[in-house]
Amino acid sequence: MASPTPGSDSPSPNGTRPASGLLLFRIGIALFFAGLLAVVAIFVVYATGHTPGLALYLAALLCPIGFLFGIGSALRSGRRSRGQDT
Repeated sequence: MASPTPGSDSPSPNGTRPASGLLLFRIGIALFFAGLLAVVAIFVVYATGHTPGLALYLAALLCPIGFLFGIGSALRSGRRSRGQDT
């Protein structure tokens, strides 16, 4: 049986589950790419000669929100690993 990869959601050797840093990172990636897809859709709608709706503009805001989730998860995991070193 293969050993779990680092950063996976499997229990750690002491039996506890890792913090939600990986979950925050995955949520951030999903939000970022959803926002990026909305930005591409806005350009496509403009290229076809139409005006994008409010929903596309609001969906484009997911891109920076996802970026902030990614930064938050990186800071959280960095703080956790620094606390384990001491």
